[in-house]
Amino acid sequence: MPHLVLLRHGQSQWNLENRFTGWVDVPLTQKGEEEARQAGEKMKAVQLQFDTTFTSVLQRAIRTLELALGVLGQSDLPVEQDQALNERHYGDLQGLNKAETAQKFGDEQVRIWRRSYDVPPPGGESLENTAARTLPYLTEKILPTIQAGQHVLVAAHGNSLRSIIMHLDQLSREEVLSLELGTGVPVVYDLDTTGNVQSKKIL
Repeated sequence: MPHLVLLRHGQSQWNLENRFTGWVDVPLTQKGEEEARQAGEKMKAVQLQFDTTFTSVLQRAIRTLELALGVLGQSDLPVEQDQALNERHYGDLQGLNKAETAQKFGDEQVRIWRRSYDVPPPGGESLENTAARTLPYLTEKILPTIQAGQHVLVAAHGNSLRSIIMHLDQLSREEVLSLELGTGVPVVYDLDTTGNVQSKKIL
């Protein structure tokens, strides 16, 4: 049975600084690199093997994938990069400290921008907008690979992966708002060859 593993990148420099990152191409911290290696160790411990991989075009996801595959001894796998898997674009909030943003615009407004399904921040994307690019990529690129019997690893971002998990787990708009993904934590799905989820576990 093919498996699909979703891996959020390790801690980035702006995660550490509590900034809205979005499409800004910031690197992993030293802790983030270690989280990526630990993700590789967790996958190695349950003997996960992959045939192909997908990632965004942002270095924090690409580097996480490289480090995890290195631990797995699978560094020679095909990698497809696409901005469809990029983090949600935070528009005018990108680069701003989250606490300072709350002081400027108010806690409730920032909470709405961060946690509502369909209200985007100024100049940016809502989770609904993010899903509008990730889900076609999932159905047109990733799922056909799984339906062909291949094992797939996707290294991406909190919100791009939340939108994919929303689809796979059939979560409502309300349920997905409380979904949290830890940095460097592999989420393992076993799928049948039609792409239906048979089991899920978090390593």
